[in-house]
Amino acid sequence: MAPEEAAQVVSGKSNMSKRYTAEFKRDAIALVRSSPHRNVTEIAREPGGSPEGLRGWVKQAKTDRGEGPTGALTSDEREELRRVRRELAEVKKANEI
Repeated sequence: MAPEEAAQVVSGKSNMSKRYTAEFKRDAIALVRSSPHRNVTEIAREPGGSPEGLRGWVKQAKTDRGEGPTGALTSDEREELRRVRRELAEVKKANEI
């Protein structure tokens, strides 16, 4: 999948932020895992992502597989934490009224 197809622009500013599809991220992570003799910077150039972003995706994938540092949150745990924080903010706002 081409980077243009995988990314959707979420900002109209000159410093555009991109959101990549789950499939694009999965493919990029698989490429890193299957290429131990190459560094992340080299690999990131191929699909058009940034080395920093790819490193973060690989790190999160390790955590999701249970190979991350102690105390690191999995993607599911991060999503649950975001949901609970949103809910808490709504409850606090409702209590103020």
